[in-house]
Amino acid sequence: MDKRVKFDFEISFTNGGCIKGEDFRLDIAGDSISDKELADYIVADMRLLMVGQTKITNKVIFTEPHKRKPIDLSPTRDLFVDLSHTIEDGLVTYKGLPAPIICDYLSRENSRQFYAEGTEFQIGKIEMVSNTGTYIDCPFHRFEDGKDLSEIGLECFADLEATVIRIPYSSSLEITREHLINHEIRNKAVLIHTGWDQFWNSEQYYENHPYLTEDAALFLKECAVKLVGIDSHNIDSTSGKTRPVHTTLLGAGILIVEHLCNLYLLPEDGFTFSAVPPKFKGVGTFPVRAMAKIPQPD
Repeated sequence: MDKRVKFDFEISFTNGGCIKGEDFRLDIAGDSISDKELADYIVADMRLLMVGQTKITNKVIFTEPHKRKPIDLSPTRDLFVDLSHTIEDGLVTYKGLPAPIICDYLSRENSRQFYAEGTEFQIGKIEMVSNTGTYIDCPFHRFEDGKDLSEIGLECFADLEATVIRIPYSSSLEITREHLINHEIRNKAVLIHTGWDQFWNSEQYYENHPYLTEDAALFLKECAVKLVGIDSHNIDSTSGKTRPVHTTLLGAGILIVEHLCNLYLLPEDGFTFSAVPPKFKGVGTFPVRAMAKIPQPD
């Protein structure tokens, strides 16, 4: 059944004055709508600025045929896809490196001695190496004179035009230049989808994983990509002691994100990628909340 809402409103402005409406009516898509959603809609639809307090009163929802397009209550026109693994106490990301310790520095119970009755806080304590979970590498990780996390601009981490290249691990563990040609990658974040993330936090994850060859890295450098990500244990082969992909990409200022997940949820292009770390001095790697933002049609 078509639903409409009737209500009164008063919107005050932070620079003085207000506007009021009585017996206002709008079509809605569902069976209910909150006061905040109504106020947000009015502010956006009337293009109001300097808005302060809003009041919705005398709200009544009733059945009546719609007279125009119902209110769209979607909070955003973009779809966000989380591409990060969850970090938890005891998680092993890379064999040989210690797992994180996540615990209370101040528990809620212990905080009661510092605050009024009914007021409690928790302050967490985290001890971990920087290569934990889904993380980003910048040049300092590989080169002593390379830029650390604090020296790289936000534009290098956020809202990068991106593309996914799919090379299933079942077809090849070695990702070569030939796998990367015939893709539009210049000035983009290139995300390599192998499907290896299905073995996350298992013994199989750490061994015989997909990786890029040095020639593939040189091709990405030649194409001036901005970032390269992979849903595998390491972007380099870990069978030896050299890391030519890290050397090539980080040497060219191309950021690396390892241990991605959920790349199967993404289209091949038409989205942006973000992986923003804290602004640490003297650190070249750190966990990120990697994500894709996919615009949705109106």
